[in-house]
Amino acid sequence: MSLPDWCVAHPHMAALAGELKRAGAIRTRAWADAFATVPRHVFVPHWFEQETDERGITVWRQRSVDGEGALTAVYRDVTLVTGLDPATAEQVDADAWTGIPTSSSTLPSLMAGMLEDLGVQDGHRVLEIGTGTGYNSALLCARLGGERVHSVDVDQALVDAARDRLRGVGFDPQLLPGDGTQGYPDAGFFDRIISTCSVPSVPTAWIDQLRSGGVLLTDVALGIEGGLVRLSVDAEGRARGFFTTTAGRFMAARSDARTYPSAERPERPSATGARPTALTAPEIRSNYPLRLVLAFQLPATELVYYVDDMTGEMALQLQRGDGSWARVPLTGDNQGMVTFGGDEGLWKQAEEAWAWWSGVGRPTHDRFGYARETDGSAYVWHLHDGTRWNLPG
Repeated sequence: MSLPDWCVAHPHMAALAGELKRAGAIRTRAWADAFATVPRHVFVPHWFEQETDERGITVWRQRSVDGEGALTAVYRDVTLVTGLDPATAEQVDADAWTGIPTSSSTLPSLMAGMLEDLGVQDGHRVLEIGTGTGYNSALLCARLGGERVHSVDVDQALVDAARDRLRGVGFDPQLLPGDGTQGYPDAGFFDRIISTCSVPSVPTAWIDQLRSGGVLLTDVALGIEGGLVRLSVDAEGRARGFFTTTAGRFMAARSDARTYPSAERPERPSATGARPTALTAPEIRSNYPLRLVLAFQLPATELVYYVDDMTGEMALQLQRGDGSWARVPLTGDNQGMVTFGGDEGLWKQAEEAWAWWSGVGRPTHDRFGYARETDGSAYVWHLHDGTRWNLPG
């Protein structure tokens, strides 16, 4: 496939940079210049868009950069899925598959917000966890120079493709295939580490590879919800910071280059009761900070969509590893009722978290701090009143 000439793409690149500036994602001239000069279409020559086909099946339809119209699609402020899990992918049409995404080119406004939050300065050495397409690496190179950018990805094929694309646009950062949670071994210390995948806790290797005073930006997945944290690391290896105003949900870090391991699900008990509740599904779904507080309060708990096989009605369901669950309908006349199976205390804890959050003025997510101690333990706290939740290791 022949890519469109850069001259054709320049207006699209400039338009994207302008859109990100107006939205407040880009706040400095340096990053505006980077987005206006790094061609996204070189790094995303093809991608998958989700749609419903004529049979009513939700599929991922492959798209390619093959003309002027496609450039407009690439330079939108949207996440572009670039890879599907081969263990779940099934081809259902000439250019359509089902399956679970494993890699993507991140939403440009999210990338811009994270790069601004990273606070890089001239001369900084940066480690990126999750090379992916190479687009974010290219932006870092445009800002700092390729010799100061290192990047790791678990997928050798992605690393090879990214290296070729980066060299094609004049950048030559240090790229390494490997487990990103181990950082970039034997590369010395970094001033900044940015992760474009989520982790349940901050890996020790990242702390060890940061200079004293260095900054780490990563997405911490806490079960029900997660968020981006910006942490500063001191000379003893303690990391302390806060959830950023930029909120992101990245794909989880994985140890296998191509697929995610299948999660083991416990058998769920039948419904054991139902009762009225003031905590409704719309309240949970519409308030990201509330979901974050629920994640603090209910570790090792998931929030999933549940569809009733008999009625087709949809609900939000909290479910725990011991099999206990509780669900509230998203629509209909019974939105004020919770049905549960197993431990009734699961939903009581959720109500307590909601009552606390409402009682302190419904704080936004950036009003919470995050700390990791030298022994690997971590906790979060409300910046105003100090209310603290310990996180699982």
